[in-house]
Amino acid sequence: MAKLDARRISGFLADPGAARIVLVFGEDGGLVRERADALVRAVAGDDPFRLVDVPREVAAKDAGLLAAEAATPALTGGRRLVRVRDATDGLANGAKVVLAGNGPGLVLLEGGSLDGRKGLRAALEKAGPEAAVIACYAETGAALEGSINALLKGFGVTAESSAVSWMAQRLGEDRLVMRRECEKLALYVGAGGRVTEEDAVASLSEGSTLDLDAALLAATEGDPARADRALDAAFAEGAHAVQVVRGALRHVQRLEVAAMAVARGAAPKDAVDGLRPPVFFKSRPSFERALRLWRPEMLAAAGAALLEAERATKTTGMPDTAVARAAVMGLAREAVRARRG
Repeated sequence: MAKLDARRISGFLADPGAARIVLVFGEDGGLVRERADALVRAVAGDDPFRLVDVPREVAAKDAGLLAAEAATPALTGGRRLVRVRDATDGLANGAKVVLAGNGPGLVLLEGGSLDGRKGLRAALEKAGPEAAVIACYAETGAALEGSINALLKGFGVTAESSAVSWMAQRLGEDRLVMRRECEKLALYVGAGGRVTEEDAVASLSEGSTLDLDAALLAATEGDPARADRALDAAFAEGAHAVQVVRGALRHVQRLEVAAMAVARGAAPKDAVDGLRPPVFFKSRPSFERALRLWRPEMLAAAGAALLEAERATKTTGMPDTAVARAAVMGLAREAVRARRG
């Protein structure tokens, strides 16, 4: 069995069969926790006598401890699950002893990023059907949207595709954050409801995010005064300089994709329609006005300047908020210049 591909994971978590040890690891700590919890429910249910948590430091000092715990019958009968969190390569020897044993219990190891060339992962990935290794990497694109849809369905609601696309762009990739925000959104629309893009924005957006969007739209359509006011509000709401610069870069890159479509003969409206994730409908008029001002080569130069601005927030002695503000206002000046030209 060893390393499981994505198609087999759900079925395995519901029924691990004869596996004696499972490693769930990866950079997405929320997904690691979610999958580990699912395996705990499948094996031990709600019976506290069938679940034992062993501290990592204790397990690492005694290579035979995990195998002994797995071989110990549960007081109430049934299969026992032995859980170790924050697993590291220091548990590799203990994992090998578990593999050599024959206890009825299941050992569950939860870890972060682990090197596959040595240590714990290497020991288990080379094993046979008695071991399973489940990697938890951050999801993107269609996989991320599919997870959002599944979570919302689990909370008793459905969502329009545009709402899911907007959420995928905004929520990031941490599974715990995603689950929490989907639950909040489900409560917002009510059981059996259907999430619209407006619902998602109203429920999930933080003030700093909305103000930053407003600042970037105003800047790229050539309204420096409005951009400056919105940027003040974004900083007041807690926006960070790097967040501002990276947000500006993403905005410019999306404009560049649309501008290249226009350069190939598309109408501005059609170019905006083709962007994925889609532009929020309330932002479309401003986005289209900006698109009429910027040519692809201007946007490419603006993107390069923003990359330099991000480096400057980390490497120069200037206040990072001043660097971020200058970067956004630079976009506004270019848009004003384009309008006059």
